[in-house]
Amino acid sequence: MMYCTSSLCSHFPIFSTTSSATAAKAKGRCVVYPRMSMNQTPQSPIPKKLLTTITNLLWGPSLPPGLLISTVRTAWNSAWQIMMSQLAPSDSSGGYTRPASKFRLSNSQYSRRNPTTLHLYVGLPCPWAHRTLIVRALKGLEDAIPVSIAAPGQDGSWEFQNTPNTDKYILVPSKDEANGRKTLKEVYGITRGGYSGRATVPMLWDSERKEVVCNESYDIIEFFNSGLNGLAQNPDLDLSPNSLKGKIEEWNQLIYPNVNNGVYRCGFAQSQEAYDRAVDELFTTLDKIDNHLGTSRFLCGDTITLADVCLFTTLIRFDPVYNVLFKCTKKKVVEYPNLHGYMRDIYQMPKVAETCNFSAIMDGYYKILFPLNPGGIRPTMPSGCEGEILYAAHNRESVSSVNKNTQVYVS
Repeated sequence: MMYCTSSLCSHFPIFSTTSSATAAKAKGRCVVYPRMSMNQTPQSPIPKKLLTTITNLLWGPSLPPGLLISTVRTAWNSAWQIMMSQLAPSDSSGGYTRPASKFRLSNSQYSRRNPTTLHLYVGLPCPWAHRTLIVRALKGLEDAIPVSIAAPGQDGSWEFQNTPNTDKYILVPSKDEANGRKTLKEVYGITRGGYSGRATVPMLWDSERKEVVCNESYDIIEFFNSGLNGLAQNPDLDLSPNSLKGKIEEWNQLIYPNVNNGVYRCGFAQSQEAYDRAVDELFTTLDKIDNHLGTSRFLCGDTITLADVCLFTTLIRFDPVYNVLFKCTKKKVVEYPNLHGYMRDIYQMPKVAETCNFSAIMDGYYKILFPLNPGGIRPTMPSGCEGEILYAAHNRESVSSVNKNTQVYVS
């Protein structure tokens, strides 16, 4: 939503003030919707000083009467249910359900596309958009595929800001380099034939044809991996070789519902039953992956694949965001010896760290998702996410899957 979308997507699904909006993260993108407030709780029409004076006169330093507390609790719960129903559509049990992507890119379209007119739109908080930035960097497509980086605005929608970059080694929000628009919604609106649906990231744009090519993250990273080798600086890097496609798909089928989307199923659960089910599946899967990584450097062996990229963007957000805000509290990634080393291994690959803007990630969740964090207060970054920890030796080179018969058990 953003939040993402998968816009974490606005980057994620954001509370909408209109009943017709369905603010939800689709499988591979993040979407932003209007919300009540960005950085603060909604302001009361009664001045704060007057409210304080009345409260002191009626109750002094004590709490208000039980009846008032009960009434406020009921009203807030009702409002929360309404907001959550728009932020994260749920099934009959209160479990989060994610809509499908609107614009897909099939293999037959790859060869017909003029690669020199493509432009990528992303939002830094969104894990789904982050996938595309990592594959773009690993393949060396920065010059071939220019990027515009949107940020959540005061109304929760994606907007473009010409942010001064004081650190050339980190990506920051930018202006719209392709169309000069103020918001991502405006960009979607000028696509051929028009479009007024969810404005999600990541989004691949054709500047010549003036149309959305794709807004499904996995389609985009597959395209970046194999469809642009003539423009890539690292054309020999194959993140989805034919010999590993079966294993990659097995891992994706396990990781996507239980980890990538699993953290959102925890955070957006609207019943205890839905939360308990999601959190159990999340940590059962993380335990399984950690155990597997004890004998394999990456998910599919000794080389990084698209499955690793998809897992990484969730892991790098886990301790600073999902563990706290989404109630994924059973364990932190730093408590998993193999998972944490594996995450550091990928983070330390050339140009990957540049795609990880932790300030933007933290702001994008804590200051945007009003129903989950009404005060908009951003907590301190966990020590495990600090640079010296992420750059600590991981020793993953010593873990080899060569001559080991590893198997993926998909639950």
